Amino acid sequence: MILPSVGLLALILAAQQVPPLPAAPVRPGVEQFLADVPAPLRGKRVGLITNHTGVDARGVSIIDRLFASPDVKLVALFAPEHGIRGTAADGAKIPSGVDRNTGLPIFSLYGDVRRPTARMLANVDALLFDMQDVGARPYTYISTMGLAMRAAKEKGIPFIVLDRPNPIGGHIVEGGILDTAFRSFTGMYPIALRHGMTIGELARMFNDRFRIGAELVVVPMLGWKREMWFDETGLPWVNPSPNIRRLETAIHYPGTVFIEATNLSEARGTDRPLEQAGAPWLRAREVADSMNAMALPGVRFEATRFMSVRGTAKYPNASIPAIRFVMTDREVYRPVRTVLLFVDLVRRMHPGKFRWQERGAGVDRLAGTGALRKAIAEGRLNQVLADWEAQSREFLSIRREYLLYE
Repeated sequence: MILPSVGLLALILAAQQVPPLPAAPVRPGVEQFLADVPAPLRGKRVGLITNHTGVDARGVSIIDRLFASPDVKLVALFAPEHGIRGTAADGAKIPSGVDRNTGLPIFSLYGDVRRPTARMLANVDALLFDMQDVGARPYTYISTMGLAMRAAKEKGIPFIVLDRPNPIGGHIVEGGILDTAFRSFTGMYPIALRHGMTIGELARMFNDRFRIGAELVVVPMLGWKREMWFDETGLPWVNPSPNIRRLETAIHYPGTVFIEATNLSEARGTDRPLEQAGAPWLRAREVADSMNAMALPGVRFEATRFMSVRGTAKYPNASIPAIRFVMTDREVYRPVRTVLLFVDLVRRMHPGKFRWQERGAGVDRLAGTGALRKAIAEGRLNQVLADWEAQSREFLSIRREYLLYE
């Protein structure tokens, strides 16, 4: 896209009452879009799929920016998991409603339906998508994007993705490729578990390789490089969801998401959710010593305790012995392998206590295969991990034609 002159950009910013852009190495897609709205969209009625993470480089909401823009007419908002303001708990149904700041209708995409319906799109000429992903297949924002792309295709309207950084980098791929027999909302397309792609790159792959065929436009970032972590972008950190409160949590997440599928608590509601795991029966010191003896790269393990929150699903209002995952080198740390070795060890050390949730269906969905659970039961985890490493290398090749950044 062609950026306007500095003088024109200043006038645009002044008209929308936002401060000047900060000096930052990365400009997200929303900045490029608002600076030069594509001619075919000018004056069109736009529906926006976003939440609290949809902000510009200053931290100003895209809802407010688009609502004030003279170039497009924002007519509807669409809310994913956690809601338009990002405060709802994991898995909580999101009601439709009205945005109190703009008076616009908010249509829920995480309630009775998971994709925009014909009624929701009745007055919409184009759909925009702008949310911060965390870089892991089970995170549902990319499933919302894929389903919304299909809805746009069916109506024959453009689908525009305003690209954002992958916060955990674009250079590391980890985990197996999903088997479509295990497709769910926490894993809809056959991609690697830690995919190392931006949402814009994923949209290109979904549209082409998985045959959505929407009229897709990806508005790229400026300045982002594949080896960048989020804290190197200069952009404001916004918690993508209530329990991912810092970059380190997001780095752990592709692995610690598996804790959700066990009867270990993932420490939701504590000061370090998804960075530690515990249970009343866990022999934490022995587990920590055994994990540290493995000398896994980029991480060490601490025996600790946390107080679980009243009302949580696992061991509410209890002091729980736990293991804390302490990252020491994010470049070599591999959270998927690390956490699965941890789960395997806990199961072997506590054979009468450890169990899978949902009779194993939850871990199968997260893994995108039934092979992981079976391998752990049969003492063959290393075989699956080796298979997943081969699949990760395969995915590196598959994704190449859809990448937008070096």
